[in-house]
Amino acid sequence: QVQLVESGGGLVQAGGSLRLSCAASGSIVSINAMGWYRQAPGKQRELVASITSGGYTNYADSMKGRFTISRDNAKNTIDLQMNSLKPEDTGIYYCNAHYLDTSRPRWLEVWGQGTLVTVSS
Repeated sequence: QVQLVESGGGLVQAGGSLRLSCAASGSIVSINAMGWYRQAPGKQRELVASITSGGYTNYADSMKGRFTISRDNAKNTIDLQMNSLKPEDTGIYYCNAHYLDTSRPRWLEVWGQGTLVTVSS
């Protein structure tokens, strides 16, 4: 089993910055894509950004140019640098990872518990 723990959420004024971190631990053989999703109040969870083990990144359109995802494969961590934050960025941010099952050849998905980001206007 793999567990994800997020950190770095908090309250920030519009235009400010926050950095989120996510660390994977447990029986890690291989982790493929990792990413950040967010769920705003009353809305569905949506992709923020993702990154593969090879460093390929993907961003939601509204985050391009403001958010940067990075990854340390040796430490099994990803970070999300969020700049120029807007009130609509408020939500719970979840870390996500796809990892190789140690008992059989299949990929499994795991979520962190989420960290709250609140952007005040």
